[in-house]
Amino acid sequence: MILVLSGCSSWDCTDITAERGKAGVRVQVVDTDGRPLGVTAAVVDWRLEPHPQLPSEGDQVRFRFRFDGADAYSNLAVDACAVDKERVTLGCRTIYSAQAFGPADDPLTGDDWLAVEHPEQVAGVLLIPNDQSYDGRTCAVDIKDGGGMHPPESPGRGDQL
Repeated sequence: MILVLSGCSSWDCTDITAERGKAGVRVQVVDTDGRPLGVTAAVVDWRLEPHPQLPSEGDQVRFRFRFDGADAYSNLAVDACAVDKERVTLGCRTIYSAQAFGPADDPLTGDDWLAVEHPEQVAGVLLIPNDQSYDGRTCAVDIKDGGGMHPPESPGRGDQL
């Protein structure tokens, strides 16, 4: 007796977006499953001042940050956002732990800038704990090897944190 099996396969590709963690001045960096990675990211300080390369554009937000527990090869990333007093985002960007390494008074501290339309509304700078350093292929790009958990989308202007 010969048994013939009909081969039929279907790719079950699913993209899942992780839930955005609670923003704060000091956060535990988490992976896409929400597990802590053993690294703390913190805003050390911030101030309004003209960007040295674009002084004619007026004040922008200059902030300093730390990644405690990371090393020069970690390259973890979190979103940093300037917010108003209601925690509504005025401007965001992704910062990397590798930016915090190098010659400086404190080699674990880095600095960056946030461009905002109304700097007078800035009440603080918050970090979002979700690691943004790796976002694998999506199902739309690669039906066979794509899918899985992806970091949440970075916040846009006007998002509540």
